[in-house]
Amino acid sequence: MAKMIPAAERILRARKLIQQARDLPAPEQWRLDLAYIAGVKDLLRQARDMVKFIPMTAGVSTEMKAEVKQVYEEIEQAGREILS
Repeated sequence: MAKMIPAAERILRARKLIQQARDLPAPEQWRLDLAYIAGVKDLLRQARDMVKFIPMTAGVSTEMKAEVKQVYEEIEQAGREILS
């Protein structure tokens, strides 16, 4: 059985994944490079999956829920910045 990762650790890992997506080296013609686009989207999806169940967990504070909402906004912003 997999061990539980605390919510705070999940948020940190999600932010690391967002940073990894930003740090991916973009090819010169990235709009034609499907592997680059898929890599960015996969990292952002992993970040989203890392935090998506935190708000539904019993005993999570409103501050933690607000932080998850902020992580979602960071994911969306990173997606727009990287792929536009």
